[in-house]
Amino acid sequence: MTEIVEGPALAALSCGKPAFLVVLLHGEGESGQSIIDQALNWAPTLPKAEFLAAEAPGGRWFDPAEEGGLEKGIAALDRFLDAALEKRHLPPSHLALVGFSQGATLAVLAGLARPGPVKAVVAFSGGPYGAPAPRAETAPPMLLIHGDADEVAPLAAMREAKASIAAGGGRVWSMTRKGLGHALDDDGVIAAGDFLTEHVVQKKGADDDHDHDHDH
Repeated sequence: MTEIVEGPALAALSCGKPAFLVVLLHGEGESGQSIIDQALNWAPTLPKAEFLAAEAPGGRWFDPAEEGGLEKGIAALDRFLDAALEKRHLPPSHLALVGFSQGATLAVLAGLARPGPVKAVVAFSGGPYGAPAPRAETAPPMLLIHGDADEVAPLAAMREAKASIAAGGGRVWSMTRKGLGHALDDDGVIAAGDFLTEHVVQKKGADDDHDHDHDH
């Protein structure tokens, strides 16, 4: 099978070896170029992070109609992430994932499935997620951002995923964007940057409230 490959990247602004790797997962039918520009908004507060857009084979992370397609997608992403971290001599815990649409679905499920803790996961307009059940001890902090006018992945998909993750002991936040369809907007991108800065650069305490929900 065709493997995931590295796409466009934004080097760490610190000009030295990156201390963190933030991998961006584009939407179905798109490419890494469609999402890497968002990193320009986040890099100033994460100067030691390299932002890397991954490229899905044929523009699709998994085929939802294929039996075991999602599991194959998660396994392929795991191989890609392990190789990308090894190439940069970074430990598995110095990783964050950001995804849009199908890339968001994969970011959430892969982030929960990885054996070691991921710094943070941000998912824009993802779903359906099924019923993700995290292992509380390794579940990364997650921010789910979704428009309430999303015609591709209904808002209910995000709310169901949030409830499932929280019930399993995961730390999960959500942000609902009023009037937004299947897209990213400025407020969501800003919130994602704040979340990444807070959780990648600064370690959050285990007793933080995981039931914040913001409607804007």
